[in-house]
Amino acid sequence: MKLKALIVDDEYPARQELRYLLNNFDNIEIVGEAANAQEALALIKALDYQVLFLDVSMPGMTGLELGAAIQELPKPPHVIFITAYDEYALQAFEVNAVDYLLKPVEPGRLKKAIDKVIKAYQEVAAGASEKETPETGKGKPDAAQIKIDRIPAEKQGKTVLVAESDIFYAFTEQDYIYIKTFNDKLLTRFTLKDLTARLNPQMFFRTHRCYLVNLHKVKEIVPFFNGTYNLVVEDKEQSEVPVSRAQAKKLRKILGF
Repeated sequence: MKLKALIVDDEYPARQELRYLLNNFDNIEIVGEAANAQEALALIKALDYQVLFLDVSMPGMTGLELGAAIQELPKPPHVIFITAYDEYALQAFEVNAVDYLLKPVEPGRLKKAIDKVIKAYQEVAAGASEKETPETGKGKPDAAQIKIDRIPAEKQGKTVLVAESDIFYAFTEQDYIYIKTFNDKLLTRFTLKDLTARLNPQMFFRTHRCYLVNLHKVKEIVPFFNGTYNLVVEDKEQSEVPVSRAQAKKLRKILGF
């Protein structure tokens, strides 16, 4: 298959170099370039691109902000970030990036990224054909419908699956999202909004814009000031989770006090 591609970078030499590299791929058709994210967003809304080669650092709207914005579209293109900065990789994958390449781009590394996009489209096509079979008229279960009570997180370079019953709370710290268990603080690629949607609403409560807590792990409710509270949880450190004034009323209703 041939993918319609859009290159987005505020530096013309960078766009020119990437175009040169992509011309060696028969499965890529470059049909547009943009020098900033606002221009790119307008092009994406006007044409059905399959893949977006996107720089992170640009004036005005950043590549990460564009990556988040296009997730609201009905058919967002797959995103491959190409940047000189290695510190934004986690945020890139939070907006569903397929890959994250550092400049100068190595052709072999670029091929692997493109192969991931091709594979993603092939899997979607295969899934569509399997949803209904001639024999039964019914399809196989959609992977998106499979729900498990475990959250992937990173621990010592490995991905571990954390049972929701082992999560005491989740929180934001310096633009990263962490899950706190009894002993560990684990990095996760999910946003707090994602975790709120995935975790059991009978257990987890968004106490603050930066905190999501497992109410089954709370041992004390400590009044703070201006109608706010701190929740003391039963982890090793007896951590305190703040409850904002806006959420305090909801919490009182849930707990009945």
